[in-house]
Amino acid sequence: MKSSFGITLLVSIVLAVVGYVVLASISLAIAPALALAVGIVLGGLLIPILSQIVSGTNTSHVVANDSAEVSLQTLYVGNLPYRANEAAIMELFSQYGHVNSVRLMKDRRTGKRKGYGFVEIAAKSAKKAINSLNDSEFQERTLKVRMAKEKNDDE
Repeated sequence: MKSSFGITLLVSIVLAVVGYVVLASISLAIAPALALAVGIVLGGLLIPILSQIVSGTNTSHVVANDSAEVSLQTLYVGNLPYRANEAAIMELFSQYGHVNSVRLMKDRRTGKRKGYGFVEIAAKSAKKAINSLNDSEFQERTLKVRMAKEKNDDE
């Protein structure tokens, strides 16, 4: 990620300089600041096109796949070991279907985990995960897994 940002930044600078040099050589009547600004704008317009060509990806295809996303169900997971982290919970639930996210609750004051959390999993896999993991042992604790209740703002 950092390297692609660096490459994008470098290409933007190169395009800005090239735009400046080309515009300055074409017409001596254009102010250098205006030529540099036009070069930066051209670089900004060309970077997305060039990055698609170089990476060989089509962003509209990726967006189309994201819009066909499966429906998700949020599960409550209780009695978690305090040493359990998001990666371990994601690995555990991934055995039953696609896991979108894992949120482990922490105490705001101390930052320590509270022993429960929420897992967003594909809706078609939710019942299978509940049936398999509820009352099962995980890191020497008996898990409680059920459908999460809707968050009520009145409370």
